[in-house]
Amino acid sequence: MKKADLHTHSTASDGTYSPSELIDYAYEKGLSAIALTDHDTVSGLFEAMERGKLYPELEVIPGIEYSTVRNGKDVHIVGLYIDYQSDSFKKSLQGFIDSRTERNRQMCKKLTDAGMPITYEELVQKNPGAVITRAHFGKLLLEKGYITSVKEAFDRFIGDHCPYYVPREKITPEMAIDQILSAGGVPVLAHPVLYGLGRDAMDELVHSMKDAGIVGIEAIYGTYTPQDERDIKALAMKYNLLISGGSDFHGKNKPHIDLGAGTGKMTVPYEVAERIKEYYLKNKKAL
Repeated sequence: MKKADLHTHSTASDGTYSPSELIDYAYEKGLSAIALTDHDTVSGLFEAMERGKLYPELEVIPGIEYSTVRNGKDVHIVGLYIDYQSDSFKKSLQGFIDSRTERNRQMCKKLTDAGMPITYEELVQKNPGAVITRAHFGKLLLEKGYITSVKEAFDRFIGDHCPYYVPREKITPEMAIDQILSAGGVPVLAHPVLYGLGRDAMDELVHSMKDAGIVGIEAIYGTYTPQDERDIKALAMKYNLLISGGSDFHGKNKPHIDLGAGTGKMTVPYEVAERIKEYYLKNKKAL
């Protein structure tokens, strides 16, 4: 069976594979399609798309993953088939980048005030060219000996609702969806199971995102249980959403997650990518 992976990260954000290494690995794994969806940046896409030219049988899909906040909780929106070279898109993306930078500076201050001094400048210096995420915070906290594992950093300090977490209140899912649509892309609600919502709250979220213009939902994901997958597929059917799926591969930053397989049992059939591409091409012609 031909397979795809529509949610991955590179060193342009918080992955450990360069865009080229990621595409090489996708070819080695026998994937037929891969989307690079770095956090709030498209800086790795040119390299990934160029590398993909070496492998005609592997489709490389330009993507992005937006980190947004809704009701005080992180909600992520993936964009597939975005026109990442558009000047207007790059300009509008800058607002998301500026919001993340301000959030990161505030988190540095909170950690420093709590006796774990780190600076934003340190984070940038140690991760040149990367969009700074909480994974980078975790690595630096570990390096400085403040914690014994990156997991501890998220569990105790920088995870959602932890003492030193700062949400990006100005960035909403609706803003991300609008930006993806304006760039000709396909907006997808990422890994909804991870938000820890009950059945009714999950339904309300999906309903709200559908009203905002979401087109797809990640019904297949690297850490989902079979029941999770069934539940999200049911919501996709209820709200007439395309199914998407991916591992959320980060390389060594998530060593239990492998490309194209997640924790080992995930499979995204290539037909999933084909349907999303059909939607993209149909709507592209309509514009």
